[in-house]
Amino acid sequence: MPLQEHEVMTALRDCYDPEIPVNIVDLGLIYEIRLSAADQPAAGTPAASGVASAAAASGPGQDVEVVMTMTSPGCPAHVMIGDQVKERIQRLPGVREVNVNIVWTPPWGPERLSEAAKKQLGIE
Repeated sequence: MPLQEHEVMTALRDCYDPEIPVNIVDLGLIYEIRLSAADQPAAGTPAASGVASAAAASGPGQDVEVVMTMTSPGCPAHVMIGDQVKERIQRLPGVREVNVNIVWTPPWGPERLSEAAKKQLGIE
């Protein structure tokens, strides 16, 4: 069964900014999850370009792209958080490749906090 966006979002609730005790989903850092069609060759692989290969470049599965931001452009933990996101998604069954794309537009603001995050941070 193909991976669903809600499964990726659930997994990402295990990822945290080390300076804020709220997961990155409730912080509002995740802008978009893009999933490839299940069992399609990865873009740019010989199978994707029509050249037969004894083994697919990365095997069957889905590619996942996460479009996210940080609480500030100068966030010193951006590399660590991006690596944490990639590692957590790679543990999901059926995932072939993970790309994390950190963007600064639109900028993050406290209005992106979930109600649970606001409660946890005492912002109500």
